Amino acid sequence: MIPVTPKPEPEDFDTQVRQKGLRWLEKHHIDITAPLPSGTKLPPYWRACLDELYHNYDGVCAYLAVFFERTTGTGHVEHFCPKSLRPDLAYEWRNYRLACSAINSRKRDFTDILDPFEIEDGWFYLELVSGHIFPNPQLPASLQQKIQASIDRLKLDSPANNEMRAKHYQLYCEGKMTKEHLKDYSPFVWKEAARQGLL
Repeated sequence: MIPVTPKPEPEDFDTQVRQKGLRWLEKHHIDITAPLPSGTKLPPYWRACLDELYHNYDGVCAYLAVFFERTTGTGHVEHFCPKSLRPDLAYEWRNYRLACSAINSRKRDFTDILDPFEIEDGWFYLELVSGHIFPNPQLPASLQQKIQASIDRLKLDSPANNEMRAKHYQLYCEGKMTKEHLKDYSPFVWKEAARQGLL
């Protein structure tokens, strides 16, 4: 994971998402100050902003920090604060993170994951050759534990993700990917290669 800068709310978000959602919640007498009643399914009005979410965040998954193609249908509006726990944030742009499908399915309603909007540079480190991700060992132990919890929950250090990151770096080393392409396609790898003086 790397820091993600929040982007401004789209101009039509209020009419296309927020107002529709709030009207539905009011119509169904949902108490937005409490978790959703069991079995309640909210209408996914947030899907109306998925294209803008994707483009505003350059197609990069907020958690995996890698570009993915929108045409494959793998992009999701991920609610950082779970909508089941915070219905008041179900239709709020500031609560949305762009996520690929694999990460979205792992994030679910868990609340022990660090927010990409709030993490800082240098919290997550990479071994570029292996793709292994781990907490910066110079950070306080309590913060390292929170970072490791996010890594474990989202399976960021899975063999497949490690192989992907290692491949991206290898392609750069072999001259098959430019520094600029690496930054756009695999920004976490690019950031770590720059930190380690390998660009």
